[in-house]
Amino acid sequence: MAAEELVAGTLASQGLPRGTKRPAAFLDRDGVINIDHGYVWRIEDFAFVPGVREAAAELARLGFAVVVITNQAGIARGMYTEADFVRLTRWMRERFAEAGVALAGVYHCPHHPTEGIGAWRVRCDCRKPAPGMLLAAARDLALDLQGSVIFGDKCDDMRAGRAAGVGLRVFLGKDGLAAPAEPCADALVSLRYASLAQAVADPALRRALPGGAGRERAAPAGARCGGNG
Repeated sequence: MAAEELVAGTLASQGLPRGTKRPAAFLDRDGVINIDHGYVWRIEDFAFVPGVREAAAELARLGFAVVVITNQAGIARGMYTEADFVRLTRWMRERFAEAGVALAGVYHCPHHPTEGIGAWRVRCDCRKPAPGMLLAAARDLALDLQGSVIFGDKCDDMRAGRAAGVGLRVFLGKDGLAAPAEPCADALVSLRYASLAQAVADPALRRALPGGAGRERAAPAGARCGGNG
């Protein structure tokens, strides 16, 4: 697994009593944060889904640690390197910061079980639908998984969330264009929306958010699932 110590380090739960765990809003990257052109690794190819940064900032304002969890099989396939991924992630974090949200962590899986080259070809516990990235973030950032929410545009995101024990699982449409088209069992999905912006603006989502949503929480500042990002 790859965590993000190269970029973010580890976030302490600032402003919370010692031993208190914090809820997270887990975001998939490609198709949720940025337009999924397929294996996006260059800054010039990265386009934010409209409204995603503002929606993430609202989640942070509500007291959720905003954490990105992303499969990056392009690394395993030799299409780009982890250094390329880290470079793009640093730029992405800066753009989020400009919108008022410090990402608590960016966790990526660089493996693929059948198409990976060399050491990257492995059946790991971090590639979604496995829950490894979420569990690593929970350990690193002292997160309350049952009190957290995951947003993703693939059913594997929902499966990873359920396997990790995430309390609310929100299925989004790819690139924020329309309601999700991929089949995904109702048992895996709590709510469905076209985009993160649409989801966060809906009072029904706020009522469903673990811990009573809508209430004001102190927002702290903003880790490679093994995390470098």
